[in-house]
Amino acid sequence: MLAVLSILGMIALDQAVKWWAVHVLLPLGDIPLLEGIFHLTYIENRGSAFGLFLGQRMLFLILTPLVLAAIALALRRGMIQTTMGKWSLYLLFGGAVGNFIDRIFRGYVVDLFYFKLIDFPVFNVADIFVCVGAALFFVYVQFQHKSLEKPEKEVGADG
Repeated sequence: MLAVLSILGMIALDQAVKWWAVHVLLPLGDIPLLEGIFHLTYIENRGSAFGLFLGQRMLFLILTPLVLAAIALALRRGMIQTTMGKWSLYLLFGGAVGNFIDRIFRGYVVDLFYFKLIDFPVFNVADIFVCVGAALFFVYVQFQHKSLEKPEKEVGADG
């Protein structure tokens, strides 16, 4: 139950920030929080992360539900063995749904956080969840996940 509420909270936070961006930031275009370093800048992203796959909305409308189903299946079948591993997938799920909602209802994803100092691509709350979730999942797979297969018996020199 905590997982579902957490995911719903992630989606709600993402959508609330995007609502603010559309209704307040869009008319202004840009709000420097730290001039020349970090700005809130309204962008309509019609691709994926870093603007890749521009104009491929249908690809994301097909691919996202498949990824969400795979995550739900992995969690449901108990394939993820640690709390960190589970939270990595909760973050991925919440972020993916947040951006999926934008793609369905707007036809693009609203982005607004801009590290101007290094000209980093503009991103949103859902992107943060996806990136943190992906990083945690990488750590989980590398250091926490244990194979469920039984190791084969080694055949010694004796035969």
